[in-house]
Amino acid sequence: MQLSVIILNYNVRYFLEQCVLSVQKALEGIDGEIIVIDNASSDDSCEMMKTKFPHIKLIENKDNLGFPKGNNIGVAQAKGEYICILNPDTVVAEDTFTKILNSQLGTHNSRLGIIGCKLIDGAGNFLPESKRGVPTPWVAFTKIFGLYKISNYFGKYYAQHLSENESGKVDILVGAFMVMKRDLYLEVGGFDENCFMYSDDIDLSYLVLKTGKSNYYFHETSVIHYKGESTVRDGTYMKRFREAMQFFYKKHFKKSWFFDVMMQVGSFVFSLLKKNQQKNEVRTIDEYVVFSKENLELNLSKKATYLSDFNQFVNQSHKNIEIIFDTTTFSFAEIITFMQSNKGKNLSFKNYISSSNYLIGSNNSNDRGQIILL
Repeated sequence: MQLSVIILNYNVRYFLEQCVLSVQKALEGIDGEIIVIDNASSDDSCEMMKTKFPHIKLIENKDNLGFPKGNNIGVAQAKGEYICILNPDTVVAEDTFTKILNSQLGTHNSRLGIIGCKLIDGAGNFLPESKRGVPTPWVAFTKIFGLYKISNYFGKYYAQHLSENESGKVDILVGAFMVMKRDLYLEVGGFDENCFMYSDDIDLSYLVLKTGKSNYYFHETSVIHYKGESTVRDGTYMKRFREAMQFFYKKHFKKSWFFDVMMQVGSFVFSLLKKNQQKNEVRTIDEYVVFSKENLELNLSKKATYLSDFNQFVNQSHKNIEIIFDTTTFSFAEIITFMQSNKGKNLSFKNYISSSNYLIGSNNSNDRGQIILL
């Protein structure tokens, strides 16, 4: 088998359904499998998987075992030569896996470590954490205090030696989407289970670098990562984030009193900023544009224009328009391309999932997302 896609879920039933639908399409023509691990969700995630995807392997943990252990359990049962660690609040394009497995980065290259790709949020904006550098004390300092915004000299945290539209070597990739050989994952020990979450992807990327292999950012395919849906920025989040950063530094860098104090203060400030950033954006919608080749009964509250082709859309209005994509008649690749081409134009985006009759999306990377049951 060529590829195993590992999806760890916790209480995001509707995002999980959309994610699995997109992965199924992306695996067409590939000898692959999907493994969903559920970390004791209290919603009906498992019931949904059993009903709608009975052929997909589902592992039901009795407790929330955290991101590292949950993924390790999935990888242990994977059969693919390659694995993809994938968040449930993502949408992959139909050609994502094919492009990566056939890329010039060289999946047959013995020096290949982890491959990541371009991640965008629910509004079509590039997510800079798609490519990062090792967060040494200095690099972390430039990130925490925003110095990376001033000059590329301070730009190592977000690997600003590459633009979002350039592929190349980077140090750290994000755990929302990682492709690597299963043997390499096992060689470095997988995700460190001593870290509950948040620095696990940094640690795994760094462990791969220490083997002498290179990690790569691949810009030629884009994946939506709704991001804010994965975690609520509450007191528990701040505590775990601080613990995770302290875990990484104690594991990989020389211990010193000054360093510990700086990192405790820095990680606390950073986690506070993250908490304050999260918001569910209240956006007034003046009208809807529905892209569909079918007659959908969406019962929308405002005027809706139905279009059957993306080329028919011309935005000459200053009104707030919500775009609704019918995912049964347009590919996820087409939807992602449209979002990127029309970001920041008084538009917001939702996908219509006909299998469960709901709309889903988010307005920015800090928005927990919105699900509208129809």
